[in-house]
Amino acid sequence: MNQTVIEKEVAPHPRLADMKLEVIVIPVSDVDRAKRFYGDLGWRLDADFVVGDEFRGVQFTPPGSPSSIHFGKGVTAAMPGTARGMYLVVSDIEAARAELLARGVEVGEVFHRAGPGKPPVTGPDPERRSYFTYATFSDPDGNEWLLQEVTTRFPGRLDSNTVSFTSESDLASRFRRASAAHGEHEARMGGERDENWPDWYAAYIVAEQTGKPLPL
Repeated sequence: MNQTVIEKEVAPHPRLADMKLEVIVIPVSDVDRAKRFYGDLGWRLDADFVVGDEFRGVQFTPPGSPSSIHFGKGVTAAMPGTARGMYLVVSDIEAARAELLARGVEVGEVFHRAGPGKPPVTGPDPERRSYFTYATFSDPDGNEWLLQEVTTRFPGRLDSNTVSFTSESDLASRFRRASAAHGEHEARMGGERDENWPDWYAAYIVAEQTGKPLPL
């Protein structure tokens, strides 16, 4: 018996609407204490709205972050101190940790994981691989933040045609890594000075940020 196969034309999916993560709500027990803590971190205070006796909303934004945090009164029913796994991505974890310590924040020692789900090991990743090195700190209620060092993004995580830098320190860290890598590049050239170093630096920094193969 002959069978006739009818192919149904599938319409392409329309482009998804942009859905940008804007705010994370964290539960605190003392709004003023939390406001002092996050202000002392150097985070930008965006708002402190009070509506009667039942609502107060405070918003802070970490340096270089497109997303913010909310806390206050009447903001969430979650138990204070129960927020966990909130990542703060940094390009130089030692520098970020030193800055927090200088601001009076108790920051745990740097540690790394050999892979996803692996137990923590003291010290930075021996190969200094991107995504593998961490440190933690908590606010006065115990809400926990996780610093994660990211220097090279996994492929496809960023628009390969667009690069940006969150701060002067972020750009400076990228220049330092490019400088170290370029030193190795010149050594492979027999120690000769690379007169084309500006283009090499630019290619390295863009490749590192967008997850492309790094220049040799």
